[in-house]
Amino acid sequence: MIPEVEISPAPHAPAQAPNRGVSVPKRRRLGPVAAAVAACALAAAGGVFGWQTWLAPKDAPAKPPTETVQRGNIEDIVTATGTLQPRDYVDVGAQVSGQLKKLYVAVGSSVKSGDLLAEIDPAVYRARVDANQAQLKNLRAQLNAQQARVVLARQQLARQQNLMQENATSTDALQTAKATLDAAIAQAQSFEAQIEQNESELRAAEANLGYTKIYAPKAGTVVSVSAMEGQTLNANDQTPIVLRIADLSTMTVYAKVSEGDISKLREGTNVYFTTLGNGERRWNGKLRQIMPTPQVVSNVVLYEALFDVPNPKRELKTQMTAQVFFVVASVKDAVIVPVGALRPVDMEDSGASDKDSKADGDAYADPRALFANKRALVEVFNGEGEVKPREVRVGVVTRVAAQIVDGLEPGEEIVTTGQGGTKKSKKAKVNPRV
Repeated sequence: MIPEVEISPAPHAPAQAPNRGVSVPKRRRLGPVAAAVAACALAAAGGVFGWQTWLAPKDAPAKPPTETVQRGNIEDIVTATGTLQPRDYVDVGAQVSGQLKKLYVAVGSSVKSGDLLAEIDPAVYRARVDANQAQLKNLRAQLNAQQARVVLARQQLARQQNLMQENATSTDALQTAKATLDAAIAQAQSFEAQIEQNESELRAAEANLGYTKIYAPKAGTVVSVSAMEGQTLNANDQTPIVLRIADLSTMTVYAKVSEGDISKLREGTNVYFTTLGNGERRWNGKLRQIMPTPQVVSNVVLYEALFDVPNPKRELKTQMTAQVFFVVASVKDAVIVPVGALRPVDMEDSGASDKDSKADGDAYADPRALFANKRALVEVFNGEGEVKPREVRVGVVTRVAAQIVDGLEPGEEIVTTGQGGTKKSKKAKVNPRV
């Protein structure tokens, strides 16, 4: 018979006086079954502890952190932030000064080439046209009168010439008649020149009158309006912009790329981007142009890289922010390992330099420069507790992963210490793979 076990306070525990108004439970005794279960549990715990302490091997090597080599897709990308703008647009301005009398369109209006967009008060310009037309009529009337004088002077000269043949007039009278004809002809030519000048001024006045009506130079959508009805426009110093018309069927992304990455890009490079409103939708294009003049923002040199993207449904809007990804290199179904599992074979041959390292001199910022010679070292875990170094040939390298061209097969385990490819390493001895 198993004796009953009594649960009592620990020895030397100070006795506590019962609080008045609080019921203190009486001591309980464990039943025979509970006591047996407790005894078995204590025995099992003691056995496990004893085995771990005395029977387990003290020198068993711990398995290093490993990862299985797999196949997948890898992309070497250059990231940038860009802004969307219409590829084709035109700023429509006023060529003459005056009050904007009427604006016939608003933001979002679709227009065709030749549509009337706005009208400036034409009163002053119409008055100038009327004045030029009146002056032109006056000059033409004076020219007609002068041409009549030329006819008369020519007749008088002919009469004097006939009289001179008969010795019926003097030489002085003949010379006077000839001079009168020449003067009349010169005056007529002067009126003709004044008429030509006035006609030119009239054409300019009529053109200015026509400029009071602003027409659409191309088809598109009105994306902005810079002037309002009743506003006075001054076209003397610079052309005032009234509105902008853009073709939204094709958008251009102006991506700002740092000077450290711009050398990796070429015209025709594949590129895609996402917008803030829809990060899952990818828009694809090809790099069209790299602007030669950079922008310096807070001592950071940025170059603008331009590429176009179709926008048939007008989903992309002007001034949208784009997260841009330039695909420098891409491989599908490649053997991939974490870049942290790689170590340089020879620092001198790796193409890395001090400028590629971080400020503390202990880690490299860009693994692509560290493995520029396409050689690397990995540690292969053979499953029997052995770790052996092996030289491999790498292809595309990014900041997180690397393509293994030769030296590893999918399914093999490699050690990932988290230091390969980022820490400086001395020249390692390599056991080439057989």
